[in-house]
Amino acid sequence: MSVESVLSALLIGAVLGGLGRLVVPGRQSIGCLMTVVVGVLAALLGTALASAAGVGTTGFSWAVLGLQVLVAAFGVALLTGFSRRRRER
Repeated sequence: MSVESVLSALLIGAVLGGLGRLVVPGRQSIGCLMTVVVGVLAALLGTALASAAGVGTTGFSWAVLGLQVLVAAFGVALLTGFSRRRRER
């Protein structure tokens, strides 16, 4: 992997993680690093799901972006739920 691909993955992860946090209502108690991690994983999983569904994944696609944001929102909500349960104990 080149430096450019790692930096672009981190940038895309930050954007997708931020959009995922905007979609989830309420206050999320996850940090910036976890937001980027969720965003990177959402980019990978969203692209794989879109490809499996037959949506073209070359170039820019609103459908793929929407799916990636939904996966990021699900990841943010999941992590927020886990962090709240851990604090309640």
